[in-house]
Amino acid sequence: MPDGVVSCYKDSITAVEQALALHKSIRTCALVGQFQDPRVGECAQALIPVLLARQLTVLTPETGPDGMAPPGALSVALPELLARAQLVIAIGGDGTLLHAAGLVGDSGIPLLGINRGRLGFLTDVLPQDMVTCVDAVLAGECTDERRRLLHARLTAPGGGVADCFALNDVVFNRLETGRMLDFETHVDGRYVNSHGADGLVVATATGSTAYALSCGGPIVDPRLNVLVLAPISPHTLSDRPILVPGDSKIAIRLTGSSDVSAQVTCDARLLGELRPGGLLEIQPSERAITLLHPPGYDYFRLLRSKLHWGRGGLEHER
Repeated sequence: MPDGVVSCYKDSITAVEQALALHKSIRTCALVGQFQDPRVGECAQALIPVLLARQLTVLTPETGPDGMAPPGALSVALPELLARAQLVIAIGGDGTLLHAAGLVGDSGIPLLGINRGRLGFLTDVLPQDMVTCVDAVLAGECTDERRRLLHARLTAPGGGVADCFALNDVVFNRLETGRMLDFETHVDGRYVNSHGADGLVVATATGSTAYALSCGGPIVDPRLNVLVLAPISPHTLSDRPILVPGDSKIAIRLTGSSDVSAQVTCDARLLGELRPGGLLEIQPSERAITLLHPPGYDYFRLLRSKLHWGRGGLEHER
């Protein structure tokens, strides 16, 4: 076997061994969710005794005065949680996992999602399977998947700058009802189009099944390094979603009336307002989060389950 192939093979084995060692050494776990929601709270109350029985310390982020940690969990400040947790379990919908991803940032703490929401493309563990899946995580038997984040940079007309990161998408849309936005898009410095629309969604492959999908964008296999640009309610039918390389730098400027502005959100978190004379830049970040999937995870099986595909092909599931 050639030396280069041997080297790559050894590197792959080392990476797998490191991932397995990390999982098997997990002693502290953090739970994230809206525990006041009865469905989420019941799930947490069922899971915590399982974690404690496996000699894990269970943490939750400190909440406001009306929030309470589930029995058996210790509520701590976020810096302490990030310093101690070796695994974060998000209980809820995809929004909860996106919130958890925002909390862990680039800490490298892996995320596991238990679905108590609606579709749940990211929170792909069903409550009835959560104990089996947790045991698989502790045994190092789950699938690790790194998903890169987007970096959005918003420059105000006066020069002020704000930025944030997103796992799913960066969205800018109109603030005022009844008024369409006029804006231009550039990719890697090249002019793409002038749009009349309610806004634009810039989504990762991960976010292709979220807002971009409702704008007519394609479902993108997460293994593909591409970005989706999907206009929101475009004025012309020819203004269609497009795919660009995942390492592209996208620039957006308003070109219409000086009294029209738009809001910019990153995974539904408000970044600020894009005003005439300002600039929104979106590009891939070096940051990534690690998602854990249950043994036997299959993205296409997940799509079939969530979108009710293949009703006549059930024999393939056997």
